[in-house]
Amino acid sequence: MGSDVSIVERMTRPVAVAFVRATVLRVLALTALVLVALGSSTVHAQAVDKLAKELEADSERVRLSAALNLTKLGDPKGILPLTKALGNDSDTKVRSAAAVGLGKLIPASKNKSVNNTAISALKKAAAGDSSALVKAQAENALKNLGVSGDSPPPTSGGGGSVYVNIGPMSSKTGDAGKDPKLRGLMQKTATQTLNRVAKSMATTWAGGGTPTKPQLQQKGFQGFYVDGTLNELKVTTSGSTATVSCKISMLLASFPDKSVFGFLNGGAKVQGSASPGDVALAGEDCVAAVVEDLIAKKIVPTIQTKAGP
Repeated sequence: MGSDVSIVERMTRPVAVAFVRATVLRVLALTALVLVALGSSTVHAQAVDKLAKELEADSERVRLSAALNLTKLGDPKGILPLTKALGNDSDTKVRSAAAVGLGKLIPASKNKSVNNTAISALKKAAAGDSSALVKAQAENALKNLGVSGDSPPPTSGGGGSVYVNIGPMSSKTGDAGKDPKLRGLMQKTATQTLNRVAKSMATTWAGGGTPTKPQLQQKGFQGFYVDGTLNELKVTTSGSTATVSCKISMLLASFPDKSVFGFLNGGAKVQGSASPGDVALAGEDCVAAVVEDLIAKKIVPTIQTKAGP
């Protein structure tokens, strides 16, 4: 099957459901929160290196605080960590704060190379981030910098043209009512993540339908296939608190012949209220987080390596 990619990793991420799943009203409220926090005199000034490390913490709360504090410090050394967060962080609020921060810090920097990297990230976010809030913040930052976001730079990494076919996914919870919804969530998350982190990779075919091998060759595309299985979704309760854990395996293959060359496994935990509604939402959050992590951090880089320069 070629060189196997066998990866079993995903850091446990206990996250409160109420914080992870934001309603539209809460997202709108976050805009005000970011703007107010940036101007607050109570933000603690911490070293840039420490805050940069906190931007890689498991907790969304810690990462958001780090992004806000880097902006408050006003040190241009915070530009690269915020640029990385804008492009890679899984949380909408953190990416939004990073976009705001870059708009504040870039004018204070004299490093043209760093500034260009940050501006490119802002353009990419303004054009293709999955969150309307992040897009708006990136557009505002570009506007404040006097830069047009109309022509985002191409995605780096990988070579040639790549088409990725997302499989039907499968769920083994044993609940006939949940499984179809969870399969759809896995498909949606995989597609959205690919479109966000690897814009040069097509997940749809021009003219509709699924391309054949001759069609791919005619257009100069390399084809890849991604599919996954939800193997476990477990709920553990303790008083009024519930912990939902999930385990997912994904495979990576060539397309359309589906010759498998990669296997990946991931898992996560989400904590929240033990109410049935919150438990259901926590399960969805857990599944989406693992799929997004595997796609962004493992599958996309592997495809880029396989596709070659």
